Amino acid sequence: MKLARAIHFDESDMNVFHSPARTGEWCISGGFEFSNWGQGDLEGKARQAFANGWLGLETFGRVTFVAVTQIEPAEKDQIVENLAEHFVKFYGAPSVEAALGVAQSEIDHMSELCEEHAANTLVTVARELTESGVHEAFRVITPQETQLEALAVHGSLDD
Repeated sequence: MKLARAIHFDESDMNVFHSPARTGEWCISGGFEFSNWGQGDLEGKARQAFANGWLGLETFGRVTFVAVTQIEPAEKDQIVENLAEHFVKFYGAPSVEAALGVAQSEIDHMSELCEEHAANTLVTVARELTESGVHEAFRVITPQETQLEALAVHGSLDD
């Protein structure tokens, strides 16, 4: 089974999101956060989170890039539980038990997105607000397409 983890190539996410996700935490799209948004909500760092932020499942912060990797069943069960608790705390779900099905569906959707891709495949999300709601599109960057040197800085910039 596959899912995606937050990955950072530089410090930009620390500056563009109100609450950045930590490197390595499991992520999902998290588009549900924007279901009641209108054009007036799309300003500043909130706009950036809406436009291309994945949702980390530990900090519930946002990240620009995720990388596909294997997940163990016990880890998956734990993040489903964490997400259900988040739905209770922040979205008014009546109980964790009532929220488990929706949380499971969110994790399953992300798992399906990742399943066909090799480990270390990068994925980005792009959202737009349409008449019918939030539209999400995903871009996949395979490891073969990526030259790490083009994305990451190695060593110190102080030299």
